Amino acid sequence: MPEPRLLVVRLGSLGDIVHTFPAVAGLRESFPEAEIVWLTHPRWKALVESSELATDVWETETRSFQSLREIIGRIRKAHFTTAIDYQGLWKSSALPFFAGVSHRIGFSSQTVREFGVPILYTDGVHCTQTHIADQNGELSQRAGARKGVASVVLSVPSIQEVFVLQLLRSMAIERYVVLSPAGGWRSKCWPPDRYGALCQKIRGTLGLRSVLNYGPGEDGVVSVVKAASGAADPIAYNGSIGQLMALLRNAVCIVGGDTGSLHLAAALGTPAVAIFGPTDPARNGPYRMSDGCGNASPINIVLRSPHAVTTYKRGDQAAASILEIAVDDVFDAVRRQVEIRR
Repeated sequence: MPEPRLLVVRLGSLGDIVHTFPAVAGLRESFPEAEIVWLTHPRWKALVESSELATDVWETETRSFQSLREIIGRIRKAHFTTAIDYQGLWKSSALPFFAGVSHRIGFSSQTVREFGVPILYTDGVHCTQTHIADQNGELSQRAGARKGVASVVLSVPSIQEVFVLQLLRSMAIERYVVLSPAGGWRSKCWPPDRYGALCQKIRGTLGLRSVLNYGPGEDGVVSVVKAASGAADPIAYNGSIGQLMALLRNAVCIVGGDTGSLHLAAALGTPAVAIFGPTDPARNGPYRMSDGCGNASPINIVLRSPHAVTTYKRGDQAAASILEIAVDDVFDAVRRQVEIRR
C-alpha cells in the first residue's frame, strides 16, 4: 500500500507549533517514507524546519490575497491524500477545502476554536485527551498514525548557538536564567515589576544573571522589568528563532507564563518554572517529551493559584489569580531547578 501524501496545516503561533510537533512526529513514525508538507506562516518556517519532521515546509501569508491564491493553487496541484488542520480556524480549514483535498481532518464542534469551522472537514474528531498536544495526536490517529504522539528532537543551528554563546560570554555570562515576562494577552502574564524583583533575588542569592526574552511590541514590558531589577542588570535579548532556540537550550532554566518561549524551552529540554493564571496548565502547560533516546525531559514546575478560574477570554489586566503568586514562590521554584542543574 503506498504511503499517504499528507498536508499538515498549522500556521502559527510559536507555542501552538511546538505543541503540534509530537502529533506530526506520530505521523512520521507511522509513515517514515510519506510525503508530509507543513503549511505555516513565513515567520515560523525555521522553527518547523528544526523538527525535521516535514518533507517540505510551505509558507503562506493569510492577510495577502495573492499569497492565498498561490498556495491554494499549489495545494491543488500536489494532489494530497489527506489534509490535517491542527489549528481549527476558518483561515486554516479553508485552505485545503478550497484546494479540493478530498480527505480533510480537524477538530469537531466540541473542541474547535471557532464556531462552524468543522463544516469544512470530512472528519471532525471529538477529542477525549486533556492536553492540546495529545488532542493534536488524536487528529494524527484519525489520519492513520499508530499512536498519536511521538518523541521530537529539535535541531539548533550550530552557527546560531556559537553566536549566542559568544555574545553572552562577551558580557561575562556563562550560566543564566531566561525570563519571558510578556507574550500573549495581559491577563495571563505575571506583572513585570515582579519579574524585576525576581531578577534581584536570582542575582543576589544564586549569583546568576537573567536574560529577558521579548518579541515585537514588548519593549515596554522589558523596560518595566529592568527598572524594577535594580543592580541585577538583566540582559534584554530579541533575536531570530534560531538564536532564541540556542539561548533557551543553554539556559539553566526558564521562567514565564503560558508563552511560546516557555513551551519551546520545555521542548528543548530546558527546565521550566511556569506561572499560570486563567489558562489551564493541564491543557496548555509545558509538555514533557523524550529526547529520542527514551529519556524524559526535565520535570517542569507549574505554579497556579488554587483559586484560579479557567478562561481563555483575553483581558488587559493581570488576572486576580496570577497576582496571588508571590515573588518568593517563583524564586523558590527557580532555586530548586538551579540546584538540579548544578
